[in-house]
Amino acid sequence: MGNRFRHAALVGKHQARGMRPLLEDIGHLLTRLGLDVTLEEQTAQNTGIRDYPALSADALGRQCDVAIVVGGDGTMLGIARDLARYDLPMIGVNQGRLGFITDIPVARVAQVLKAMIGGDYEEEHRAMLQGRVLRSGESIYEAVAMNDVVTRSTATAMVELRVEVDGQFVANFRADGLILSSPTGSTAYALSAGGPILHPGVSGWLLVPIAPHMLSNRPIVLPDSGEVSIELVSGRECSANFDMQSLASLLHGDRICVRRSEHRVRFLHPRGWNYYATLRRKLHWNEGAPPGDGGL
Repeated sequence: MGNRFRHAALVGKHQARGMRPLLEDIGHLLTRLGLDVTLEEQTAQNTGIRDYPALSADALGRQCDVAIVVGGDGTMLGIARDLARYDLPMIGVNQGRLGFITDIPVARVAQVLKAMIGGDYEEEHRAMLQGRVLRSGESIYEAVAMNDVVTRSTATAMVELRVEVDGQFVANFRADGLILSSPTGSTAYALSAGGPILHPGVSGWLLVPIAPHMLSNRPIVLPDSGEVSIELVSGRECSANFDMQSLASLLHGDRICVRRSEHRVRFLHPRGWNYYATLRRKLHWNEGAPPGDGGL
């Protein structure tokens, strides 16, 4: 069986213990399979691996045809935002704690990667949020998020936020903050804050108040076809956080406007993977699950 891919980008959570030998093993495996391998530049600098050339994320997106991401979900979130614009498919190897979107166990990486490089995989697409912060009508910050956009105070104080959807007033929320989540992010912070799980195939966003002042302020599922506007009415030391990896400080009257990104993330999963098996495994819904249920 021939290879489906020719040039692999290799990205690793370089702070993790044991990452260098794992990346070296995966790089050697890919080379034996006939692929060219290029490291993401921060991965190369922080691990000290010199066996392969190193490039920026943008250059990887232009030159490679698959990315192997080794680490946890945070590692995948960071690189996925950079590579989505290039429509580059990504394979996740889990060396983190949970691994909702990095799903290949380290113990099976050689067997599973070999099959996937040969074209034996499931492909899945995930939507992203495109956000901008407006101050006096001018955009002062723009970012994308794969999981969520979180508006809250860093001073552990209550905030008041006015929410509109496509220009229609929804409510003023008094809470510790608000989470606007994608289906991917519905198993992250939004779930901890009491939100429901959205299947990735659902075309919607999830708006979840964090510790609301009024118990009647409940999570709501919104269509992802329009724009969600969140205005800071009151609160101290507030910010808008994108995947908890980039943020913008807010002043009263600032608006965070979020819509669906024109780009999407392409995930490749091992053959037989399915989302419900991931939920059973990660959330320990395993009672009564039959063998061979789509887990790894």
